[in-house]
Amino acid sequence: MGKIEILDSTLRDGSQGIGISYTVKDKLQIVKILDDYGVTYVEAGNPTSTFKDIEFFHEVQKLKLKNSKIVAFGSTRRKHTTTQEDKGLKVLLETHAKYITIFGKCSLFHTEKILKVTETENLKMIFETIEYLTLKNKKVFFDAEHFFEGYKNNSAYAIECLKQAQNAGAVRLVLCDTNGGTFPQDIEKAVIDVKKILNIPIGIHCHNDIDCATANTIVAVNAGVTHIQGTFIGIGERCGNTNLSAVIPSLQLKAGYDCNVNVKKSTETALRIAEISNIKLSEEAAYVGKNAFSHKAGMHVDGVLKATESFEHIEPELVGNERNIVLSEAAGKSLIIEKIKKIASDIVNDEVIINQLVDVIKQHEFRGFTYESAEASFELYVLKYLGRLKSFFSVEYYQVSATKDSRDENLNVAAIKVKVKTKSGGKTEMAAAEGTGPVNAIDKALRQALSMFYPKIFTMGLVDYKVRIIDSISATAAITRVLIESSDGLHSWNTIGVSQDIIEASVNALTDSLVYYLHHYSR
Repeated sequence: MGKIEILDSTLRDGSQGIGISYTVKDKLQIVKILDDYGVTYVEAGNPTSTFKDIEFFHEVQKLKLKNSKIVAFGSTRRKHTTTQEDKGLKVLLETHAKYITIFGKCSLFHTEKILKVTETENLKMIFETIEYLTLKNKKVFFDAEHFFEGYKNNSAYAIECLKQAQNAGAVRLVLCDTNGGTFPQDIEKAVIDVKKILNIPIGIHCHNDIDCATANTIVAVNAGVTHIQGTFIGIGERCGNTNLSAVIPSLQLKAGYDCNVNVKKSTETALRIAEISNIKLSEEAAYVGKNAFSHKAGMHVDGVLKATESFEHIEPELVGNERNIVLSEAAGKSLIIEKIKKIASDIVNDEVIINQLVDVIKQHEFRGFTYESAEASFELYVLKYLGRLKSFFSVEYYQVSATKDSRDENLNVAAIKVKVKTKSGGKTEMAAAEGTGPVNAIDKALRQALSMFYPKIFTMGLVDYKVRIIDSISATAAITRVLIESSDGLHSWNTIGVSQDIIEASVNALTDSLVYYLHHYSR
């Protein structure tokens, strides 16, 4: 199959998503991540709308990029204004970006009702803007805004807009499903028709308002599109954009197209961008989500253990993800052994130890532990049982109190004492911290106490905290189960604590989380 160009618009269209706000530093970091992944074009922002983007385009010139070309974004000239006088075009030129995306209306309805210009004036705005930038030695991508709506209502005018862009010197014509409401069969028909009439590369830009952006993009490629736009984890205004972390592996690994990227870095790239964007990557995300290759006890697990392809469409390693066989309370001995094998493969033939471990784990589950959602704690327990886990620290003492401050607001204060094993024996450290809740306070105090021994401890943090009250065996006392999800921005892991006391359960889960990080990622 052929080559496909990727344009990532995380920093432009993605930044329009609710709750997304990038600093200049954030944007520069994401550029470097996308460049490392191999994305050909990074649409980095609209300098005509924010001063922050103007600063970004100045700073991005200092980066030595290996793969990515920076693209500025703006609109056609304003109505009743010459290109030389248009302030927006002047700002675009000042970015010094070699590539510029220009969007223009390709719907007669939007031309007349939104822009409030004649159809002739709109065509002139498209032509003159692209011609002007082309004469300034810029490579122009024309985003045909509202193309599919316009094509449905007046195909001749929508096509004429594309012709004007092509005649003016545009190097790509990008068909935009701006409202995100077009079905795949309509995308396919329009692309085929456009390909018959125009002779420069065609692109596709879809929004996800009816959950069809990924399907629409793939259909468009199969119909002849060679340039696709989207955001890496699907963020964007309203329901988001085409999710490139799903589209790229599908095209490259399953459909045979060459997207010119390191697809094995898909999971890592998605996690890093999600972290910078301050959002949690969906565990159900195709290819890159935590659950994308997870299997729970039952027929599916049995099938995967015998032949992975029985319930997996690709090997998870191809996108940098990993297979996860989930432990549930109904898990049988064979599944627990399979999980132990991943942690300590050398003991699987020692029937005595295996039977002891299985019995103890089953007892834990009976007491309220659920390792299905806390596999980091499961791994730590197995390593402790086998005497293979380094003693990083122990909690000697802790206390949490609730009070009110001078503004009569609730305040939690935690004090903690830890002991860290050293060459000379051991050293203790105490710390205290205020928090917006008892768990937040104890987390801060624990991290502060450990920071002098393990300074990298501040690079990871608590992402999610869940509490469930479960009955004891006798039903006379409440048992609290605390589940914690933690992350260092690239990896995430879950730990558990169970106790009649919610603070003790929380401390146990937090301790496991920190130990797991120190064991795996802090070296």
